[in-house]
Amino acid sequence: MDNIITIAIAAVAGLAVGFIIAKMLEKSNASQVIKSAKKNAASIVKGAKSEAEALKKDKILQAKEKFIELKAEHEKVILNRDKKMAEAEKRTRDKESQVSNELSKNKKLNSELDHKLKEYDNRLTVLDKKKSEVEKMHRSQIEQLEVISSLSAEDAKAQLLESLKSEAKTDAMAYVQTAMEEAKMTAQQEAKKVIVNTIQRIGTEEAIENCVSVFNLESDDVKGRIIGREGRNIRAIEAATGVEIIVDDTPEAIILSCFDSVRREIARLSLHKLVTDGRIHPARIEEVVRKTRKQIEEEIIEVGKRTVIDLGIHGLHPELIKAVGRMRYRSSYGQNLLHHSREVARLCGVMASELGLNAKLAKRAGLLHDIGKVPEAETETPHAILGMQWAEKYGEKADVCNAIGAHHDEIEMNNLLSPIVQVCDAISGARPGARRQVLDSYIQRLKDLEDIAFGFNGVNKAYAIQAGRELRVIVESEKVSDDKAAQLSFEISQKIQTDMTYPGQVKVTVIRETRAVNIAK
Repeated sequence: MDNIITIAIAAVAGLAVGFIIAKMLEKSNASQVIKSAKKNAASIVKGAKSEAEALKKDKILQAKEKFIELKAEHEKVILNRDKKMAEAEKRTRDKESQVSNELSKNKKLNSELDHKLKEYDNRLTVLDKKKSEVEKMHRSQIEQLEVISSLSAEDAKAQLLESLKSEAKTDAMAYVQTAMEEAKMTAQQEAKKVIVNTIQRIGTEEAIENCVSVFNLESDDVKGRIIGREGRNIRAIEAATGVEIIVDDTPEAIILSCFDSVRREIARLSLHKLVTDGRIHPARIEEVVRKTRKQIEEEIIEVGKRTVIDLGIHGLHPELIKAVGRMRYRSSYGQNLLHHSREVARLCGVMASELGLNAKLAKRAGLLHDIGKVPEAETETPHAILGMQWAEKYGEKADVCNAIGAHHDEIEMNNLLSPIVQVCDAISGARPGARRQVLDSYIQRLKDLEDIAFGFNGVNKAYAIQAGRELRVIVESEKVSDDKAAQLSFEISQKIQTDMTYPGQVKVTVIRETRAVNIAK
């Protein structure tokens, strides 16, 4: 159809063109032009009609072919559907036959079940009759009891339950209280017994270490030889040893001052050799100091070996033995570190024996607990953690490593040796005369304890007693209740633990009392 329209449009256009041409050609050529245009238009129209007929026939043929194809597909679908329906009908017939067979088989079973159901019904009826008779007898007995006791069954049950509850609660509370008191008394007695026995069986030593050593001379003439010309000898000694030498008016003595005990010992021995030999000059001084330092290093190893043998500890790594020897020249609060460690080791061994634990392992942990205080190079790591790292590095057991690292609560304890080492360390450091503190710092610590207590509401008075190991707080009864007093004691102890540094423990006692005062006239 589109082609026909196109052809028709072309024909019309041809006519229009002819008409225009005719107009342009004047009257002489108009007739000829019109004739030729009509002929052209007729031929175009005829061609268009023939093409339209051909297209129409092609379209009709295509439509017929498409119809035949669709019809064939439709018939195929219908056949498949019929086939499926036939298969479904067959399956249904098979299932029906199976069901009928099963029903025929179950008829016998149904008859047996009916018989059993009848027997069961008969038994139920008999049981119901017996149950009703029992209930009647029970009600009659309850009624008789209610008449006798003048109480209903519910009232009697409630009274019985209440009496049983009260008795059971009282007995349980009494039993729990008795058990707790017995446990506390036994635990305290046993703990005191173990600690007292341990302390009594160990001999103690007094703190004797200082930061200065006195070197005695035969005469004051030696002082000039030690000082040397223009002080070159004394400067050489100080440069070689790192010790300050104080020469004053003290007769026949000079003072060696240094915080490091090893350096002071090297300086003392070197001076002794130089004075005995008589040759005192810078070259000789350096030679003697070098030999003395080597001698001290050998002596450190020998002291470590002797200490380990005395305590019966075997298989200790050579580096740990060397660290034990270095503790001889280290002090803590005026207490010699080697003496302290030996004492802690013996305390740990005795306490472990009292508790039925491995005494040798406890001695080992007690001896090594402070090896972190004698590093060869300065470090910011806490001594407990540093000692634990050394012990792990040199193959000590996990229990010993944990006891070393946990004796100041810097890591969590995971075995029984750890609290034993912590307790024995506190016993060795806290006994009278074991450690020395500067008087000013001691007084300041007591003042700080009292100031912490006064920082809480309701505190009337506060006294630091027992050398700062107990803080006694007196509160106002109007502002602080009994429950608040216990809470206040806990808060003050936590504040002290957080803000202060102190050896051992501080006991916080809060006292609340109510006074009634009247005057008789």
